[in-house]
Amino acid sequence: MTATLLDALVDDAGLFPPTALAMPDAVARHRSDLAEDSAVLTHRFLCPASRLGELRAQLADGDRFRLGLIADTGAGGLAGVVAEVAGDARLALAMVEFPLARVDVAEPAAALAVVREALADAGVAPGIPVFVEPVSWSDVDELVAAIAGRDVFRLKLRCGGVRAELFPSPEVLAAALVTAARAGVAVKATAGLHHAVRYTDPATGFVHHGYLNLLAAAADAVTGADVADTLRITDHGTLRARVTEWGAATIAATRRLLVSYGSCSTATPIIEAREFGLLAPR
Repeated sequence: MTATLLDALVDDAGLFPPTALAMPDAVARHRSDLAEDSAVLTHRFLCPASRLGELRAQLADGDRFRLGLIADTGAGGLAGVVAEVAGDARLALAMVEFPLARVDVAEPAAALAVVREALADAGVAPGIPVFVEPVSWSDVDELVAAIAGRDVFRLKLRCGGVRAELFPSPEVLAAALVTAARAGVAVKATAGLHHAVRYTDPATGFVHHGYLNLLAAAADAVTGADVADTLRITDHGTLRARVTEWGAATIAATRRLLVSYGSCSTATPIIEAREFGLLAPR
């Protein structure tokens, strides 16, 4: 039962730091992952719109990549990129991620309206999920309120990055998860989730959130437990005990809230899940 907690959890973010693979290497790794077909991976390849040409240049005739398109060029460039994807049999648009920092509108609800219009103009199919990333954590409440009830939109939360200030505190991340849970808005996470359990990187001094902490925190957000305390857990045994005792209903509710996260490594989440006993050994 516990294996279903991790099903289709990890998006392929190999192009992004700290791994930041060159496009040929990222494509080769994704092909290998597709052949392995681990249930933990979504098999979505995350690619900025600005690098779509690079990606297409590396694809072979037999490739079939499910694309998570990151609209880093903003609303203005979306239509041409979506048309390129639609015209390439090797690609299928599976998801759009839209950073609202790329929209020149400060108010979150108004920025969301710009994104909605851009998606329609670009011909993005209504069933394609769109994860919108707030400019600031202070925008989360207003953005979630604007998203709520609109089936296509979901929330993207940035959990780390290359600077210390990009790592939200447990309290800030917890508040966002609770807000999304109460509104019934699904969440995906990005950046900084390099290991299963919260830890301090000895090279940078940055304190990273763990992906198992995040899953347990999502479960707490649904039930109303203390989410921030869960995000602070650093003991592996404590987290393992938490997630392995869940039944099917808790797992389903948790994954309705936290649908995936982007990882620059597609191997580490699987290796650590096996070490935790959440996946059968190979």
